Amino acid sequence: MENLRRYGKAPFRVAVVHGGPGAPGEMAPVARELESDWGVLEPLQRANTIVGQVEELHTVLAEYADPPIVLIGFSWGAWLSTLFAERFPRMVSKLILIGSGSFKEEYIADMQAMRLGRLSPAERRELTQLLETMTIQEEAAKSVFRRAGELFSKADAFDPLPIERDIVDFQVDVYRGVWPEAAELRRNGELLASAARIRCPVVAVHGDHDPHPAEGVRAPLETLLPEFRFFLLERCGHKPWIERHAREHFYEILHAEILAILET
Repeated sequence: MENLRRYGKAPFRVAVVHGGPGAPGEMAPVARELESDWGVLEPLQRANTIVGQVEELHTVLAEYADPPIVLIGFSWGAWLSTLFAERFPRMVSKLILIGSGSFKEEYIADMQAMRLGRLSPAERRELTQLLETMTIQEEAAKSVFRRAGELFSKADAFDPLPIERDIVDFQVDVYRGVWPEAAELRRNGELLASAARIRCPVVAVHGDHDPHPAEGVRAPLETLLPEFRFFLLERCGHKPWIERHAREHFYEILHAEILAILET
């Protein structure tokens, strides 16, 4: 699998970072939307540790980007982008977090129940079985990971448009390696401590139907960051760019926030 896709023309001053961990390619629609105005990089993460992913991201951006850049992270990619911006502050002019996971564990108590409650009884049983199978059956793990992702995506959406999936691979080994580390960083407070050391402007965009709690992003960050803005999109799930009612507003926000920093 390639580790970088480029959109538009140099200079590349915008980069989009996918979620998962282990779902490379899902930010392609956002990159394609922005490429008519800016050169956009889409790194595809392959490392199976957080340190490895931060270093991998730095290697790609140091070689191909024209820093400081606007770094746009989605879901797990929002956390990864946060860790990157804290470690390499001179490379990031603005950080945009889309559908970020909560920065404090206290906000997530009901998240899984909410997701399961949006599925049919048969789908709930299937997802529970899939998650159990993914931990024990190595040979079937990739197809299980793919199907579990489909069910989570259904639960996470509000009114999605019928679009093709852009994920180019389902990296079970990456998920198994990175997610436990990420969950521990949130649990022990190191994730929020890293966010608190960021000094570039930070923008968070979140759907009001996203089961990842919006307050778990807004409340911790607005008290810590000197320049923080939060946008809550109505009738919008986890991925704003697929949502029928929020897609246009989402891209208006994205264009305005990028323009504000790159054209000054």
